[in-house]
Amino acid sequence: MILRRDFNILNKMKNNSAAEVVQSLIKKAKEAQFHFEKYNQSQVDEVVTAVAWALCKPSTNKLISKLAVDSTGLGDVEDKVLKNRRKTLGLLRDLKNIKTVGIINEDKKKGIIEIAKPVGVVGAVTPSTNPAATPVNNIINALKCRNSIIISPSPAGGKVFKELLILINKELDKIKAPKNLVQTFDVPINKDLTNELMDKVDLVIVTGSLNNVKQAAKSGTPAIGVGQGNVSVIVDETANLKDAVEKIKMSKIFDNATSCSSENNLIIDQNVYEDVINLMKLEGATLLSKEKKDLLEKTLWINGKLNREIIAKSAKTIADKINLNIDDDIKILMVEEEGVGPKFLFSGEKLSPVLTVYKAKNFEHAKEIGQKILNYQGIGHSIGIHTNENKRALELGLELPVGRVIVNQAHTFATGGSFTNGLPFSLSMGCGTWQKNSIDNNLNYKHFMNITKISKIIEGTEAQLKDYFEEYCKKHDPDELNNL
Repeated sequence: MILRRDFNILNKMKNNSAAEVVQSLIKKAKEAQFHFEKYNQSQVDEVVTAVAWALCKPSTNKLISKLAVDSTGLGDVEDKVLKNRRKTLGLLRDLKNIKTVGIINEDKKKGIIEIAKPVGVVGAVTPSTNPAATPVNNIINALKCRNSIIISPSPAGGKVFKELLILINKELDKIKAPKNLVQTFDVPINKDLTNELMDKVDLVIVTGSLNNVKQAAKSGTPAIGVGQGNVSVIVDETANLKDAVEKIKMSKIFDNATSCSSENNLIIDQNVYEDVINLMKLEGATLLSKEKKDLLEKTLWINGKLNREIIAKSAKTIADKINLNIDDDIKILMVEEEGVGPKFLFSGEKLSPVLTVYKAKNFEHAKEIGQKILNYQGIGHSIGIHTNENKRALELGLELPVGRVIVNQAHTFATGGSFTNGLPFSLSMGCGTWQKNSIDNNLNYKHFMNITKISKIIEGTEAQLKDYFEEYCKKHDPDELNNL
């Protein structure tokens, strides 16, 4: 019989062990960061390039991508190769010629000089869906700002990142960068280690588990957590349907829909509904019958939670697992739905090439459906629209609780930055206060630095009451006009 006292002893031992492991990592990270902070901009940029090359080198990218799929069971190798390369190159584009050392801005009119400073030691919690691209994105942003960083990958993605870290350190050794700029746990990863890390670093970045996002907020450490996706895309009656469908298909099947930006719900105006469905079929989608839909639901969710054995697999693989009997060339499984909420599981995130379609009476009804879906899941993240009416995108931006409105683009590729839009390249999309996130934009280098401001005396005129209250008093308090 184990007494309560014994449980307490065991927990204390476990916590002490986690504390010791993290303390050792933090000590080495601080020593590395101390030296790294003295680097000039050219040296910092070389460090960034070295880390990027560790993943972008074609032979290692293929190796890491295959390992990612083999060890996690999630996604597609060739798509991960493309994602790793594209996201990293996009980030390098964003960071090119960006100053993060010394004076980074001077506003002579306001008498303000801004000086970049590191935050110190960054702790990043990363998901199994992107076990290479997300850590490297965080590492590059952290190092660009002269921080050191400790990665806590998901247990499923731990093997991938440990192999990647070996490659990263080989490149950093070539340029004689400080040892231990980038680290991870050398023991099996668990919640105690991750929580202890979040408590002890100077900044926490969390992508993935909502539980980790909540824990980061509770840690007392400045934290940036990003929210859950559940993207809806509207196709209205004015859209270029062929273009829209091609982009939706390309986006939806990429990496077997592991991205939080993958289309989960397609809201189609009734005037073009049949046309869109038929075009989707030509692009390799199939619309499941009610019987097959019910079978898929029972398999895709177990006790209300997504089944890890079936998510992030190809449509054909999913269909074969549950005997849906579909053609070999089918890429997307579509299901029709009318309801939204926990009783209608298909209205939520699916992390698979399963697309829920809704028929909207008009654009107002489409917005209403989109709002209901956001209220259920994915609020603050984003919504997409295919349209030739520019004002409709603006309406969505003005009325819906989202951080991004993606217009006439393949949503998966656009939301996290693209070479054809102005959003920062990122794998972590903030969802604002709607999901209790501290940011509502794409995670980027600006979130990894402190800024010292030097303020000088400038010519100015003292503000007077009359300057700001004259018009108000004329309307609401005329007796006070003479006192202004």
